[in-house]
Amino acid sequence: MEHKHPQSESGNPGLVAGLLGITRNLLALIINRIELAALEFSEIGANLVRFVVMFSLAIVALWFAVAFWTVLLVFLAWESWGWKILFLFGALFTAIAGILAWQARALLQKEKLALPATMAELRKDRDALL
Repeated sequence: MEHKHPQSESGNPGLVAGLLGITRNLLALIINRIELAALEFSEIGANLVRFVVMFSLAIVALWFAVAFWTVLLVFLAWESWGWKILFLFGALFTAIAGILAWQARALLQKEKLALPATMAELRKDRDALL
């Protein structure tokens, strides 16, 4: 009776088991990263909705405040300044709009709307695998 060694039948079971373990760990890592991204996306989504609503209401209130204060100042200064008061307010609001647009652009360039934790983990994974 001849006894065959288990390695001779299936090649190298240690190699196959190792490859299966690596594949399993890689899939678990990918699933983990997807779950992390989904969690961050859900947090960003909820915070973004809250931010948009609050920002919209603040903008409406601000426009009413600006409109009423501007009308009041134009009314009070019309006797002495005439049309020049309208020019002054036009220049002032144009400058304010330019400053706000510049700051919004700077905010986007700083990537404040990115996924920092997910991107950091993906960079670590890339560095570890390569």
